[in-house]
Amino acid sequence: MKGEVKMKSKMKWVGLLGLVLSAFSIFIHFLLARFTQMGVAEYESSVTIFSWRPVFEKPIPPTNTPSYRKLWGPVKRLESLYPDSNPRGHYADPVSETNGFIFVRIQGGFHEIRNSICDAVVVARLLNATLAMPEIQSTTSSKGISSQFKSFAYLYNEEQFVLSLAKDVTVVRTLPKDLKGARRKKEIPVFKVPYSASPFYYFHHVLPVLKKHSVVELVVSEGGCLKATLPPNFEEYQRLRCRVSFHALQFRQEVQELSAKILQRLRAPGRPFIAFDPGMTRESLTYHGCAELFQDVHTELIQHKRSWMIKRGIVKGKLSVNSAEERLKGSCPLMPQEIGILLRAYGYSKDAIIYVSGGEVFGGQRTLIPLHAMFENVIDRTSLSTPWEMIRLYGKEVNLVDTPGPPPFVEEVTKHAAWKSAGPRPRPLPPPPARPKSYNIEGWWGWVAESDNEPDSTVIELRTNAHKLLWEAIDYVICVEADVFIPGFDRDGKGHPNFASLVMGHRLYLSAASKTFRPDRKEVAKLLDEIRDHGHHANHTWLESVRRHLKKTLLDGIMEASNKSKLLSFLSHPVPECSCSRDSFEVSKNSSSPLTSQLVTSLGVAHRCPAWMDTGPISQSKDKENEEDVYEDDSVSELFFKQNAENHEGDSEVNIKEENQFEDQEDDSGER
Repeated sequence: MKGEVKMKSKMKWVGLLGLVLSAFSIFIHFLLARFTQMGVAEYESSVTIFSWRPVFEKPIPPTNTPSYRKLWGPVKRLESLYPDSNPRGHYADPVSETNGFIFVRIQGGFHEIRNSICDAVVVARLLNATLAMPEIQSTTSSKGISSQFKSFAYLYNEEQFVLSLAKDVTVVRTLPKDLKGARRKKEIPVFKVPYSASPFYYFHHVLPVLKKHSVVELVVSEGGCLKATLPPNFEEYQRLRCRVSFHALQFRQEVQELSAKILQRLRAPGRPFIAFDPGMTRESLTYHGCAELFQDVHTELIQHKRSWMIKRGIVKGKLSVNSAEERLKGSCPLMPQEIGILLRAYGYSKDAIIYVSGGEVFGGQRTLIPLHAMFENVIDRTSLSTPWEMIRLYGKEVNLVDTPGPPPFVEEVTKHAAWKSAGPRPRPLPPPPARPKSYNIEGWWGWVAESDNEPDSTVIELRTNAHKLLWEAIDYVICVEADVFIPGFDRDGKGHPNFASLVMGHRLYLSAASKTFRPDRKEVAKLLDEIRDHGHHANHTWLESVRRHLKKTLLDGIMEASNKSKLLSFLSHPVPECSCSRDSFEVSKNSSSPLTSQLVTSLGVAHRCPAWMDTGPISQSKDKENEEDVYEDDSVSELFFKQNAENHEGDSEVNIKEENQFEDQEDDSGER
């Protein structure tokens, strides 16, 4: 008996020791996963596909088929354009003796920051000044963000920025100590630079002050401090803008690594994907008077913001705007369901992968529900990353507890005062207590009905604004690398080119032949109104009109951007200054590609690419060049011709016959 008791006691101690060791082992593993470079995210990526479960109904057609080339292939007529932003004439290195230091404070969102940095570098070159690292106000004004990354380094790689511009301008990390102290005491001259200022403004106003004080501070807002179009003799400064935006401005390492991981996971199924930027921010909708596209409190939010803009002179117009008329004029963004209809009509199947970019989609996720109904693989960065990866991207941040109470209710206070001074009883019961309200960017904003002023941004909201810069940086990388890009809107809350415009300009510079749709919103509004009441019964003529329009925008949209967008933002259309052609202009006049030669000439690209770029032959086959104009997709969108079996059983056979007939017609046209 004693032996059995001793044995049981030993077994208990052994079991207890095993449990302790197991718990200690698990704890050590979690610590290693949390604080090593591999982390939990890589472990999770090996056992799950995150929150995205791709659904594919049929295989992607081979890359050498006309159907694939029409949907995903490059634009043949633009294949001869290559990026070339190197100096082409005499271009001296920056001298050691400069006129002084320029310190730049930049206000605004992602696209405004990027435009402003490029302008600041060009201004420093113009004035022969030393540029101190620009300060990004969106990060420095935020509270609670990681101290690991400060200002410029929160978004961009400082070392890459300095080294890439070594032959253009002298860039220093900070001002010298004496000038830094003078800046703290506000003893250095400050210029609030007007938007789109001319070079002569800097020569006549800024340069004399710079020479006198050896330092000036520029406050830049609205997304730019230099004119987009410069005189012909300033062409080298335009190429400098390209070198800054497309080469020197590289995101910091953590952003690049996470962007690469998300892009890898996006391409893991082995299929091409579409990037879609809605461009639906509250500011842009307000500026262009598009309130009635929404309902309920979202319309009130837009009108509230429009009233605020009118009072400050940002918007010149009436408070109430007919949104339907503005939409027909092309002033309002295309809604996600409208983009979905265009893509389905063009021939993209419902299992196509669509990546939705943007730090904010006004109206919340419910505005994307129709797009999800048309395409099964609609995703964003949150579907392809883990919370651990995002936390690592933000850096170590302090914990914030910020639960703001409701704003003061003026009406309720008045009712209480009236009740207390109502005289002797009987008197009415006091008003009920106010309902607690929360402030959610996608929820119901209680202050709209209670106050004429918006509540001040909370600390958490300030931190979120800083995070949005990182979110949009990830989206920027993915949109530039996408097989197809389509914007919903290309204007921001001040009428200037926005995030989508920068993406289209970067794609035009880096790979001009990549498929980038630039739909004409005015034309699209007319096409969509034709089937607004019978969308599932669109005829073949309408489908052909949509396809013809989208194919036309692949080329005509570039010409339109040259006449419109470039006047406001050079980076949205860096052609011809930052491009060269591999076509031989003397030969191309008599070659089999007159359309290509005509397009390149109309874009103004007269510079022949250097010999080292001639890595391979350019396809100039007349048949291939005309292929995009002749061929139609061999599948008709189910969105329009396949009806619900329960409600349209009698029409199904007719629709199938029509579909097959239409496919035969398209096949014939493709064989010609």
